[in-house]
Amino acid sequence: MVHGELLQLIVEAADEGHRLDRYIAGKVPDLSRTYARHLIEDARVLLNNRQVRPASPVRVGDVVTVQLPEPQPVGLVAEALPLQIVYEDDDVVVIDKPAGIVVHPAPGHNRGTLVNALIARYPEMAISGDLRPGIVHRLDRDTSGLLVAARNDRALHSLQAQQQARRMLKIYLVVVEGRMNESGGVIDAPIARHPTDRVRMAVMAGGRPARTHWRVLEELGEYALIEARLETGRTHQIRVHFASRNRPVLADPLYGPKRPRATFGLTRQFLHAHRLGFALPSSGAWVEFTSPLPDDLAAALARLRQRANSAIRRT
Repeated sequence: MVHGELLQLIVEAADEGHRLDRYIAGKVPDLSRTYARHLIEDARVLLNNRQVRPASPVRVGDVVTVQLPEPQPVGLVAEALPLQIVYEDDDVVVIDKPAGIVVHPAPGHNRGTLVNALIARYPEMAISGDLRPGIVHRLDRDTSGLLVAARNDRALHSLQAQQQARRMLKIYLVVVEGRMNESGGVIDAPIARHPTDRVRMAVMAGGRPARTHWRVLEELGEYALIEARLETGRTHQIRVHFASRNRPVLADPLYGPKRPRATFGLTRQFLHAHRLGFALPSSGAWVEFTSPLPDDLAAALARLRQRANSAIRRT
């Protein structure tokens, strides 16, 4: 989501009949349905050049124009929200983030985020004027898994230096649509914002360098379970890289096919931050943490395996 920009969206068949507020929230990354409703009510959203209600249904071919407001100062609010803490010491905290949670506040979405919960538990993290206190790397709203946050400036600088030097280990589990032609490799392709669809990223010449190392863990018929290791950490990197190879992440609403063959019960992309490693700022000792697949992804994987096994038995 880029504040201050004018977005133009064309409704496709997969979104036929959706409420306007739901449609916008699904198309603009990290924009909540509540904030989408406020934009509509503030006449910042037009449907076919007309002001309508948040509940208005969209139809194929409709043109939705969204004027995102310029960012305004937002104060941090401490909220005692549940956190799944994997590790903590005086310098860092490792969180296992569930899907559906935004990492840090933004204009129009300053409550209910991971940062709101962190500053309630660790008040020392609430640095004045910083909306992302202690955040070293982020996960998309609908991506689950591990991330680390710093509890003080010294730890923050240490973790940032590790990330910039590409010494931090970040491994994801992902299911892609389609068979992979090789057992592993590297996708080395620069990423920038899409030239016409400003809510998306794309592989583009002149973009920021981006490298994703990958290997196939399991063939699942017309799908594959893949381990992806990030060398760089660009926005939507894994999703963009595999989509550029015509192997989109399963059930990805932004980069996947408009008419997916099947979603196997998923309501979000099959992408999970499975393993995280870094050197502790205090001692330099290397630590690694793992997060098992959450229930929704584990259930989808079981369905994929069942389907793949059934296809084998029929041959």
